[in-house]
Amino acid sequence: MLRSTSATLLVLTALLSFNQLSQADDKGFVSLMPTADNNGWEDSVIVTDDGYLDGDGCYIAQEFDNFVLRFEFVQEPGANSGVGIRSLRGQNAAYSGMEIQCLDDSHPKYDNIKDWQHHGSVYGIVAAKQGSLKEPGEWNTQEIVADGKHIKVTVNGKVIVDADLEKAAPDGKSIDGKEHPGLTRKSGYLRLCGHGGGVQFRNMQIKVLEE
Repeated sequence: MLRSTSATLLVLTALLSFNQLSQADDKGFVSLMPTADNNGWEDSVIVTDDGYLDGDGCYIAQEFDNFVLRFEFVQEPGANSGVGIRSLRGQNAAYSGMEIQCLDDSHPKYDNIKDWQHHGSVYGIVAAKQGSLKEPGEWNTQEIVADGKHIKVTVNGKVIVDADLEKAAPDGKSIDGKEHPGLTRKSGYLRLCGHGGGVQFRNMQIKVLEE
């Protein structure tokens, strides 16, 4: 169910498949943002009147396995969102795939969160290094590399996660004590997870890595 923290909503609807995405640049990246050619996110992308993602999130229409995902984001104070990778549609991205946290973890309401809940962490699996985020209201850059069992997250030029999933969750045992069947998933959907909103994304682009 989509929910809103704002009285006014702007609904952006996209109709794409990956084959419709704009031509790759000279580094092999293609844009995932809405354009006049209908590049963008499948289903309805709900944002507040200030341009922030809200509701339960949205999916890109193509499954991806190994890739480099780059984007910029800005957070409201106390924001809580995430980027699901290799996830199944209609299921919790943090368990059906993996969720890379997008969280204003400097906010007092998050003072008691677990290490694996901080921004950039692979939720429940790998704790990210802290201290990379800019102040709420300032734009950040982020890169997520998913290459087989290797997950790397870089925020504002700082590597905060560089993990081998087999070592991070040996025998499927994760640091949050829960089962994460998505760790063995080789491909799946990208998802922007709402969790109440407070995050705006721009300049999102992806490069598919060869096997």
